[in-house]
Parts: sequence; C-alpha cells; structure tokens
Amino acid sequence: MATAAAIGIDVGGTNIRAARVSPDGAILAATAQPTANEPARVAGQIGELVKVLDDGNIAAIGIGLPGRVDAGRAQILSGGFVDLTDVPLASTLRRSFRGPVVLDNDCNMALVAEQAVGRARGVANVVMFTIGTGIGGAVFSEGAILRGRGTAGQLGHITVASGGKSCLCGRHGCIETTSSGTALGRHITDAGLGSATSVEMLLSRSAVGDAAANAVLAAWAAPMRIAIDTVVAIFDPELVVLGGGLGAAMHQALGCFPAEAVWYQCPVQPAELGDRAGVIGAGLSALAARAGER
Repeated sequence: MATAAAIGIDVGGTNIRAARVSPDGAILAATAQPTANEPARVAGQIGELVKVLDDGNIAAIGIGLPGRVDAGRAQILSGGFVDLTDVPLASTLRRSFRGPVVLDNDCNMALVAEQAVGRARGVANVVMFTIGTGIGGAVFSEGAILRGRGTAGQLGHITVASGGKSCLCGRHGCIETTSSGTALGRHITDAGLGSATSVEMLLSRSAVGDAAANAVLAAWAAPMRIAIDTVVAIFDPELVVLGGGLGAAMHQALGCFPAEAVWYQCPVQPAELGDRAGVIGAGLSALAARAGER
C-alpha cells in the first residue's frame, strides 16, 4: 500500500500553486493556475487543483493564505492582496473531502517547509519574511510556530516609515509599503525607469555604480534592514530567512545595508526552497494535523 500523501496549496497574489507532497517533504506532482480576480472564484480554483492532484491516496489538504488566518479555527480573518475573508474555504472543501483541511498563513506554511527540509533545517528559533506581491512573516520559536492569540507573525506590518504610505491593513508606513514587489515596482516608476526594469537589472547596474539603480535599491532594501533589526531585537532568533519570489534579490541588496548595532547581529540567509516552500509546508502541516487526529 502506498504511503499517504497530502495536497499542499499556496494561494499567492499572482498564482495558486498546488502539489502532492510526501511525508518527507518531496513534491510528487505539481500544478498551478493564475489567481482569479474574484475571491469567490478562488475556492473553485482550489477545488479544481485538488481534483487534478488527488490520486486516491490523499490523507489531508493544507492551504497557505495571505493575511490573518486563525489556524486553530480554520478561519480567514483578513486578507491581503487576495482577500478571502468571506469565502468559506474549509467548509467547501470538507463537503467533498473527508480528511483534515488545514488553513494557515502562507508564510507560516513556508517557514514550516524551510525548517523541515530547507534553509532553517533543524533550527529551533527562526524568523522568516516572504517578499512577493506583499510581505508575509512568520516566527518559529523553540521548535513551533509562534501564534499568540492565533495570528501572530504579521511582520509585513512592522512600521518602518511613520506617516508613510497607506497600507491595506489600515495603517501607514508598513514594511509592505516600502519593500514588497509591489513597492519595488513603484520605486522603479518613481525613478523614471522603464516598467521592464527587473530587480536583476537593478542589481547589475548597482554593481557598476549606477546612481538611479542605487537609489531604487536603497528605497527598497534599507527599510527591510530596519524591519530585520526590529525582529532580531524582539525575538533574538538564530537565523532570519528571506523567502518569496524576491527573497534572494533582497538578500543581495541588503549587502549594502548591514545591521547598524552589534545588538542586532543575526545571520540573514535566502530561503532554499523558492516557490516550492509554500506547497511543501502546507502539505507537511496537513499531514501533521492528520497525525494529531489519530
């Protein structure tokens, strides 16, 4: 009899990724769809992806979502660039699937994967930022995701610019408004650079002293250094991991912005699993939930 696997799903602002994941974190099969503009349609997309991957040996389903998610109650409390607050995601899936359906914040899921089989493998105290359309955050403390009352780890909403740009959360000057992929696009536009300018181009130009590229990277990466120093001061982690589609680029850009004080020194590394982290972590979290039910 084949070992039971899980389906891990990562709902992003651009794509919904899904994979069949083994208990050791291996991806057995994968698929994806562009994220629909209508939140109600996203639930249907997830159902379609589950059907594609379900080989009859699926034990659980895990879904990583942007925004505030109460994992204990499988409830979406607020959204980010994809707002699924009013979508009964867990109950919809449970109508057709008998196993556990686990919901959690997408960065929590990514950190579960990095701690199990990626960059933070075996590290008990880790902080992670995921940098993509928005910025997610998660904290692994003494070997477990830190949850507080249920939704701790909203690190994308650390204030780095008092009185800065308004954020989807309702506040101003959050790190998400300065250092996400969306913010990087705005910095590029504000600098008068073409919309086709990529972060790789900026890093290459910066390496030869291009002033415009340096200014854009400073506007994007310097606030992230403030956010990293803040979480190091609060949580005293062994490692800070930068994930998401722009995590590696941010890690490179931060080379010009070291920690300003010895108190806040902590290794900062790019995530190892790339775009696979979300689905792997979601699958592993789902299998852990199933094991807990036995």
